[in-house]
Amino acid sequence: MSRPNGQSSAPVASGYRRLHGAAAWLARAVALGANASGTLMVLALVVVVNYDMLARTLANAPLRGTVELVQFAMVLIVFLQLPDVIRAGRLTRSDGFLGLLETRAPRLAGLLRRAVDLLSFAVMAMIAVASYPIFVEMWHSQDYFGTPGVFTAPYWPIKLCILASAILCAIIFALKVLRPGRETDL
Repeated sequence: MSRPNGQSSAPVASGYRRLHGAAAWLARAVALGANASGTLMVLALVVVVNYDMLARTLANAPLRGTVELVQFAMVLIVFLQLPDVIRAGRLTRSDGFLGLLETRAPRLAGLLRRAVDLLSFAVMAMIAVASYPIFVEMWHSQDYFGTPGVFTAPYWPIKLCILASAILCAIIFALKVLRPGRETDL
């Protein structure tokens, strides 16, 4: 394809592919790191729950704050692993229709996939925008959850994780919408 002045658009397309590839690589690296952190949190949670169970059974001395730690960890695990699930295209959804459509009209199926990704980007961006003031409020107020004297922890790390995850998910969806070619994953 050439432009009216005789210049080729190939360098622009090649530059866009490189820029998109670099952004996708960075998003992939951060998502994989977050996923690995979530996996380590699952392992830590297994240790905490097993220790609590053994301490209750053998010494009648439960680990204080186990319930609060489990609640805290569950939210962190979900939001740490969500970006990689989205990146890899493993988010639970019904795409049977798109699969059927892809065999008959691959361009339309690709367009609909991008439309779903665009809508998903909008939802994650709204979650990020809504989460920011909550995080700031928790940061300044230093509110905590738990039982004073037994176990307490501040809310802000959870709110920060939700905010960061929503931002990364929105970026991943945006990269999926803007990706060159027909690839489905980053």
